[in-house]
Amino acid sequence: MPSRRPEHKTMPIDIHEDRELLRARRGEPEADFTKKDPWRVLRIQGEVVEGFEALHALGPAVAVFGSARLGPGAPDYQAAVEVGRGLGDAGLAVITGGGPGIMAAANHGAHETRSPSVGCAIQLPFEEAPNPHLDISLKFRYFFVRKLMLVKYSVGYVIFPGGFGTLDELFEAATLSQTGKIEHFPVVLYGRSFWGPLLSWFQETLASRGTIGAKDLELFTVVDEPRLVVSTIVDHCKKHGLI
Repeated sequence: MPSRRPEHKTMPIDIHEDRELLRARRGEPEADFTKKDPWRVLRIQGEVVEGFEALHALGPAVAVFGSARLGPGAPDYQAAVEVGRGLGDAGLAVITGGGPGIMAAANHGAHETRSPSVGCAIQLPFEEAPNPHLDISLKFRYFFVRKLMLVKYSVGYVIFPGGFGTLDELFEAATLSQTGKIEHFPVVLYGRSFWGPLLSWFQETLASRGTIGAKDLELFTVVDEPRLVVSTIVDHCKKHGLI
């Protein structure tokens, strides 16, 4: 049965910290103890705890990724709305990066159902506000904490055409599945014309040179219809007792 909507939650955030965390130090002493790395560990811990607290009762969710640059006039945008709606109707929450484009589309579709629509946004200098189709809206300082939430609370990924961020999520899911860190985790790629060249490269270059195994090519399912995205995810989840 579809989940009852949770209360809307927004995790407040004050400053952007990723750049400072990753900045190389030259060994100079830091006068302000709040800028020292051990203190940052406490901020990271707090962000993880807040994310876990907001999402621990979410139930089975599917993460949907794709370009923030594809607006309502793009065919992929409309397909993502249908996918979000279909997953929501099947009783699955939809969780995205919380931004515009494909993310907003998937949240929009889910928001029309009784299942939760979740956004895990990242604080960036040029990032827009979280999209308006969210029941739970979180915002993170750290990319790695945000990515932890997306994979921890998902039973599968749907990946639409996108840029570097989308590819990052794709390769992380592939690596976690390949190494057995996550199991029973479908990764559905939408759009054969977009993903086909990349998958051909996997087979003709990576697999042929032995840098991945032939079985690794089975980590992905490519579809061209929104209804097939939904049925692929739902069938997999039912097979493995995830829903």
